[in-house]
Amino acid sequence: MHLYLLSSRVSFSPPVFWHASSSATLPFPAPATAKPLPPPSSRPAKSLKLEAAIPPSNSKCALECPHFQSCSGCTHELDLDRPSVVDEAAEFFSKLGVSDFTFDSSRLWEWRCRAKLAVRGSSATPLIGLYEEGTHNVVDIPHCKAHHPRINAAVELLRKGITALRILPYDEDQGTGDLRYVQMAVTTHNTSLPVSDRYKNGKVQVSLVWNTRNETSPSSEKLTALAQFLWRNGGPKSNENIIHSVWANFQTSSNNIIFGNRWRHLLGETDLWEHVGGIDVSLAPSSFGQANTRAFDSLLWKLQKYVPRRSSVADLYAGAGVIGLSVAASRKCRSVKCVEVNKESKLSFEKTVERLPKSLDGSISWHQADTSAEPLSWLMGSEVVIVDPPRKGLDAPLVDALKTISFRNLKPMPSTDGSQVKEEKRPWVLRARESSVYVRSSTTSDGPLVLPQTLIYISCGWESFKEDCKALLSTNKWRLEHAHGFNFFPGTQSIEVLAVFQRGKVANLKKKKLGKKKKRS
Repeated sequence: MHLYLLSSRVSFSPPVFWHASSSATLPFPAPATAKPLPPPSSRPAKSLKLEAAIPPSNSKCALECPHFQSCSGCTHELDLDRPSVVDEAAEFFSKLGVSDFTFDSSRLWEWRCRAKLAVRGSSATPLIGLYEEGTHNVVDIPHCKAHHPRINAAVELLRKGITALRILPYDEDQGTGDLRYVQMAVTTHNTSLPVSDRYKNGKVQVSLVWNTRNETSPSSEKLTALAQFLWRNGGPKSNENIIHSVWANFQTSSNNIIFGNRWRHLLGETDLWEHVGGIDVSLAPSSFGQANTRAFDSLLWKLQKYVPRRSSVADLYAGAGVIGLSVAASRKCRSVKCVEVNKESKLSFEKTVERLPKSLDGSISWHQADTSAEPLSWLMGSEVVIVDPPRKGLDAPLVDALKTISFRNLKPMPSTDGSQVKEEKRPWVLRARESSVYVRSSTTSDGPLVLPQTLIYISCGWESFKEDCKALLSTNKWRLEHAHGFNFFPGTQSIEVLAVFQRGKVANLKKKKLGKKKKRS
């Protein structure tokens, strides 16, 4: 994902890292009412002490959001630049021998570029926001400090449309109403604008979750009218010009699942593009996308440094393949295979591949498959494995495979001349083949007996990561080399972790020290 082009690299603010051996300035724009902190007068001496690893939080890093007391989106108002979990993480990694842990606090306000909001209330007074903690009572959040400003503007426009057209918000108790949820996704990639103006002038892709089975239902006229209202008052010919496109999703289920399986493009551009990690990325409304675009970009640039050039890579839990494709472009990989269970990500992967540099000569593929079924089949042949699991962490079969994988427990592969090839009957393998996308090249990938030497773990669930980390280190098959934290969700006790494991056990430092002989005088 990383092409080191100056024009693309500066599209985001450069990441600022808290580090044990250095001081740092504030990595975020201070509020208009706050005076910037003066630069440190001197750099502290190098130290690996825990208290020096992360500098004290700035008192000005306060949320100051009018919705904090009732909204469940943020859990703390102070220390947005350094949630308390960072200290816990620094101590955890220090005990495992990692002395270079850093934390990138990134943008602290107006960082969220993707939001799913419930729509309740009435036509006259619609409520558009999140559930109150422990309830299904929606809290209206028109002035959310986490949202990109264009999301708040699009929500206000939607509110006006609901009232003007008498759209009925969803009633959970009765199962009635028209509009259940709305997803707002911002693209900040617009090459017609100067780089410095792109973020603040983002455009919003609006996805309306409609309480019908399809577009032929009786209320479809209301859906069309609402979409046209948004486009007329927020599209390119309006004074606002904040709407990128309008989509509809159809959902009638009584459970808490937001989206149904049916999508329809209504107005505007069909493709939403973002630029992260050095490549253009296509994101369909149905595919997963990171909410914090800038923090994700910082993580990708850091991740790329740990992937050897011309290596073979397996990207598991890959989504639309953003991480794998970024690495393919920046590190000129011989092969990259992306594995994802959600079939909706396939189209976004194919569109992103079309914009990759034509000079790439590696083999790139995407497979719809569950990594917990036959995980060895995805690990073999890859020197680098990248995992980005959901909050619950890695699937148990994958952890077991990583703990035990060796040449001794690999089954011999059939010959390539076809004489000994058996008919494949395993259903998960057949499904993966049917759904796969291959970008052929002249480069041949590594054989099945190549084993992973590097494991890069991206975690959004701190508790599950700690369990997986301990499990991976328990057999001495892996050693933890590097760890970095990223502030993906300011205002919460949640951090994104980038951890790099290398194959092989940790060297015994005590023996090394004892082995040094003093020179005789």
